[in-house]
Order: sequence, then structure tokens, then C-alpha cells
Amino acid sequence: MDARKTRFEASDLRALLRGATSVLVAKGTKAQRFDLAAGGDVWERLAAVAIGPTGNLRAPALRLGERWIVGFGEAAWEDALGG
Repeated sequence: MDARKTRFEASDLRALLRGATSVLVAKGTKAQRFDLAAGGDVWERLAAVAIGPTGNLRAPALRLGERWIVGFGEAAWEDALGG
């Protein structure tokens, strides 16, 4: 999939993340983990940080089984990938 041609906006999050149990959103040195089974306002809070200033899903985005990593933060990616 070419992310330059396919946009994922806040309204697309539930469909995109179907089957996922958690999402780690990284931005610089900060990272937030979201448990998608938590209920409540988890989808609104997730959208607030996972959607960038352009209105599109932050890049890069990677699915690892039932987990997603969205955005870039070196420490978060190293932790998630076991590096």
C-alpha cells in the first residue's frame, strides 16, 4: 500500500485497527499505549494522538500481530521490536 495515495483519517481508525488489541503511538521521545478493549473514550483519545496535523494517520505505521505501532520515536520502536 502506498501511504502517499491512501489516506487514513480518524473516521477510518476502527476499520483499520480491526482485530488489534493495543496501539502504541510514538511522537519524538513520548509514547502512549492504548488498550483497545478498555472501552470508554479510548477511540477518541487514540484519534487525538494518532492523527497528525495533516489530518492523516501518523507515519510510519506497522502492524505486529494484534499490536500496532504508529508514529516515530526511536526508543518506542526499539522496545516494540526487541532492539
